[in-house]
Amino acid sequence: MIHVENLTKNYKELCAVDGINFDVQKGEILGLLGPNGAGKTTTLRMLTGFLRPTAGSIRVKEYNIEEQALEIKRIMGYLPESAPLYHEMLVYDYLDYIANIREIKHSRKLPRIRQLADLCGLNSVMHQPVSELSKGFKQRVGLAHAMMNDPEILVLDEPTSGLDPNQIAEIREIIKRIGKQKTIIISTHILSEAEATCDRIVIISNGKIVADGGTESLKQSISSRTFMNISVQNAGFEAVKQQLSKVEGVEEVARISENDGVLKVKLSLQPDMDLRQTLYLGIKETDWILLEFYQETQTLEDIFRKLTKEN
Repeated sequence: MIHVENLTKNYKELCAVDGINFDVQKGEILGLLGPNGAGKTTTLRMLTGFLRPTAGSIRVKEYNIEEQALEIKRIMGYLPESAPLYHEMLVYDYLDYIANIREIKHSRKLPRIRQLADLCGLNSVMHQPVSELSKGFKQRVGLAHAMMNDPEILVLDEPTSGLDPNQIAEIREIIKRIGKQKTIIISTHILSEAEATCDRIVIISNGKIVADGGTESLKQSISSRTFMNISVQNAGFEAVKQQLSKVEGVEEVARISENDGVLKVKLSLQPDMDLRQTLYLGIKETDWILLEFYQETQTLEDIFRKLTKEN
């Protein structure tokens, strides 16, 4: 659906986006994740034809952004971080105005506005001035604006920025519903939003892509070690250490605590090794009582901090 190759944007001596490459498949929800100033907004502005790249190419379906920007804009909806609304207008009048700009046929205009009001949860505010709406409702109006022409691709720049937790959850649910039918690109620095909403995550830092993949694949690829936590009863630490150290791939056995006859240990394992079955069988050979047995995984926050700090 979208192919980005060696995309670069320079502002005089500042390189905001530095030769990035990625593809977006049809029906995918892609999260563009990075700290403030990483180059996310600049990337989205180039994707939507708002900014001209310094170098590189963007193809959307069969269209090239350099020669066919208007065709790309016709199949794309864009919600910038601050929704560009006319605050003195009623919500209905504003959406009617956008429908006219988008050249929606008169016979389709009212049904489309009603459909978007239902989808974005705007029915209760359709006859209120935009200026009187909460920020959450303003974002919903902006989302309805971006979707007015029923675009194949939806680009959302920080769609939940500045919203409270309830509003974030509501916008997230709307995006999930939309994502069943459309290709979506979301930029954000809210890790929980990316993890809960996106099929795939691209992490960008200082204008460069530092990671690309699903949440679980990122956790596995970035991890240098795997940790296993085990709690047993009726066992001493030295015996546990001796028994579990025999398993190939176990690098270290460390005591966490030992209280009321319950021993908790943390095992450091070699990366890319799943030793759960082997360790369980090793414990089964003994007379220990196994109380707890789970493998630690890195959180998206761990990965994000590691990659963006390194870069």
